[in-house]
Amino acid sequence: MSSISLFKRALRTLHNESRGRTPRQVNRWFKWLAPGLFVKRWLLLSAIGVLLTSLGVAIWAKLTPIFYLIQLTSTILETITTVIPNYVSGPIAIICGLIFIFWGQTRTVGSITEALKPGGDEELIDVLIAHRRLYRGPKIVVVGGGTGLSTLLRGLKIYSAHITAIVTVADDGGSSGRLRQEFGVLPPGDIRNCLAALADQEKLLTELFQYRFSAGNGLVGHSFGNLFLTAMSEITGDLERAIYASSQVLAVRGRVLPATLSDVCLWAELEDGRRIEGESNITAANGKIVKMGCTPENPPALPAVLKAIHEADYIIIGPGSLYTSIVPNLLVPEITDAIAASTVPRIYVCNIMTQPGETDGYTVADHVRALDNACSQPLFDAVLVHRKVPSAQALIKYSQVNSHPVFLDREETETLGRRIVLANVMDEDENTNLVRHNPEKLARVLLRWYSRAHLL
Repeated sequence: MSSISLFKRALRTLHNESRGRTPRQVNRWFKWLAPGLFVKRWLLLSAIGVLLTSLGVAIWAKLTPIFYLIQLTSTILETITTVIPNYVSGPIAIICGLIFIFWGQTRTVGSITEALKPGGDEELIDVLIAHRRLYRGPKIVVVGGGTGLSTLLRGLKIYSAHITAIVTVADDGGSSGRLRQEFGVLPPGDIRNCLAALADQEKLLTELFQYRFSAGNGLVGHSFGNLFLTAMSEITGDLERAIYASSQVLAVRGRVLPATLSDVCLWAELEDGRRIEGESNITAANGKIVKMGCTPENPPALPAVLKAIHEADYIIIGPGSLYTSIVPNLLVPEITDAIAASTVPRIYVCNIMTQPGETDGYTVADHVRALDNACSQPLFDAVLVHRKVPSAQALIKYSQVNSHPVFLDREETETLGRRIVLANVMDEDENTNLVRHNPEKLARVLLRWYSRAHLL
């Protein structure tokens, strides 16, 4: 630590001591009295242990040490009271004892805080309270892929540590596609984004995981995280173990699981009769999709995925590209059947804008109908739709690439048996006029709906 930092800390300490106990400090001590931290009970248990040990030693020694200790204490007290009256010496001893207790406990907590969070901005008590709250949160399973899923995960990790993200492994474009062709590994791109979104580690480490090389023979376009996951897959033997090892490095809050470990290739039949193979080719074909499938057909689900769905308290589908991020997960029959059999609250997060070459002209009901057709059964009870229309500048920008707001055809959606959850969950960048789901707003609305649905 630099001398300037030490000087600032010394000044801050002197300032706080001169002001006495501030309301914030007092409030911090009251927090320690809150139930459910699992701290006070263990301190009390330790104190009882010390007392019982001392008593046991005394009994074993036939009480001789206690007898002499009591005799010595009595002599000292009689001497003190002959010099200083008891109405003066008593209160002084009590005050000194309380000061020593308070000083000792303060320094103890301070030392523990420095050891556990050196240089951290948060108080230890706030960390403990947040930890208890997160691990009491619901078990949430999120199904999807792409940037939509990682955006949602950044918001959800504020409310629960029991998050399982089920991610598609059908990507065959960009860095993931190149690694898939060259090394024969499952595409790591969407998984990397989800791990970074759930990371509870230092910002620098997360940025390193997301870093994309802009130079270097064979490195251009690759992200460090993709290369890391590919190397870990080679070392550990499969992607599931590689993800687990990466989660330990990034201190991930929750789990990220591939929908399947099979090498899946998507195909789509278009309205004009064409059959397009490959995830990246489907969007580029600019046709209306009438049917989706994959090879091999009916890939097996990861056992951990099915266990997470069976144990879930809440299942969220989306947001993300309808046919290339969400549907690929639902082409795994075991996943579809497990979600359909679940009785917990289930909701689909609809996209804000249509996606060119994939959902041109789609309404909310069209999105719902496409998911029902892909699975041959309904998988969710409600659909979350953004309430407000983007700004005029954003609408102009998106119309240039044939993208428009997803229209809510309320009656048609309700005819499909879905409840509609309307909320303002959008962010718009003032410089680029790009619209995205806001992680915090989206997660807050989803958790509020879960609480109501859970009570019902």
